[in-house]
Amino acid sequence: MTSAPSTLAPPSVIDFTVPAEVQAVLDRVRAYIEEDVLPAESEIVDHTDILASWDVVERLRDKARERGIFTPHLPEEWGGLGLGVLAMSLVSQECGVSGLASLGLNAMAPDEGNMHTLLIAGNDAQKEQFLRPLAEGRIRSCFAMTEPDVASSDPTNLETTAVRDGDEWVLNGRKWCITGAIGAAFSIVVAKTGTDEAAGHRNYSLILVPCDTPGWEVEKDPEWMGAHLVGGHPYISMTDVRVPAENLLGQEGEGFVIAQKRLAGGRLAHAMRWIGVSQRALDLTTQRLLQRKAFGKELARHQGLQFMVADSAMDLYASRLMVLHAAWKVEHGLPYRQEIAMTKTFVSEALGRIVDRAVQIHGAAGIAMELPIAQWYTDARAARIYDGASEVHRMTIARECLKLAMQGQSTKQATGDLF
Repeated sequence: MTSAPSTLAPPSVIDFTVPAEVQAVLDRVRAYIEEDVLPAESEIVDHTDILASWDVVERLRDKARERGIFTPHLPEEWGGLGLGVLAMSLVSQECGVSGLASLGLNAMAPDEGNMHTLLIAGNDAQKEQFLRPLAEGRIRSCFAMTEPDVASSDPTNLETTAVRDGDEWVLNGRKWCITGAIGAAFSIVVAKTGTDEAAGHRNYSLILVPCDTPGWEVEKDPEWMGAHLVGGHPYISMTDVRVPAENLLGQEGEGFVIAQKRLAGGRLAHAMRWIGVSQRALDLTTQRLLQRKAFGKELARHQGLQFMVADSAMDLYASRLMVLHAAWKVEHGLPYRQEIAMTKTFVSEALGRIVDRAVQIHGAAGIAMELPIAQWYTDARAARIYDGASEVHRMTIARECLKLAMQGQSTKQATGDLF
């Protein structure tokens, strides 16, 4: 396993051996979570409003800096560790046990994805203005894509516009479910800049919008199923929001090309964090089975419950291998769209199955909000929708299989074939 993207031809055999330098990082991350993050969970006053306990997050960030694991996903020149996709997948898995872990490392959504987007498409001035303070943990950001009035799973439905007026872009439209928008310093906004309907996704661009720009307004933050991340998931309205023309991120019409590059790593990071949650749920489940008795024997001796543990273990095993293989393909510059779609779909649904079993085995405790399991259950249901609904990913997967069949070829290369 490499710690940075390889420039060599991919090997004929996939080797998931963890290099010593990456293992050292993982050891520090594990110690950080065990010694700093998990004890800090009890200090959060309201898990639906982390901002109210932001001093705890700042203390965890100081601890992460001391341990040399702050912003591990960024290149060294930006204060990070230069970890590649494979190595970051393993870090994300460790962070999955607690939402505070990614916050403390400054590697949480949506900021982690926005940092990658700025690295991919930002010019020097944009990186200094927006990436630098984000990388240092001085500000937060958001990514504004989803809209309330259209089916946003088809991105060509998006209606927010950005019209060029001299040396400015003028944005108008509404967004919702914009994670982290409350208190964010800036947003990367997906806006329609073209008018040729035949151009499809090429009509859309990414524009950097400071959130204190006149006309940018947080309307409301409704209740949502799933995790309550920092900055909420509010409605945003943009009314004649004017930003300089140089706030265009990348080239005009390249919005979705850039976004797809961003989403590959983001979906893998989500998947590995879900694996971390799933592992913690299974650990709690097995402990419960050993501690409780029913009908004259320990719950662990009831075969039906053993089957549930085995099914969760198999879900975890398959999930881990899918993420590692997809990350390996990304890191070696191989086509990865199919594998990312399969991984995001499978792991999000595996999380749901594992947590559902945990709820059932815990009984009343599984539906009590005093334990994290009930919260994980709602998180798991939301995971099948955000970052691409399962049905959209299945459509992508099936199209690739059918395309090969129409060409008279086997679907083998569309099903994760390794050799």
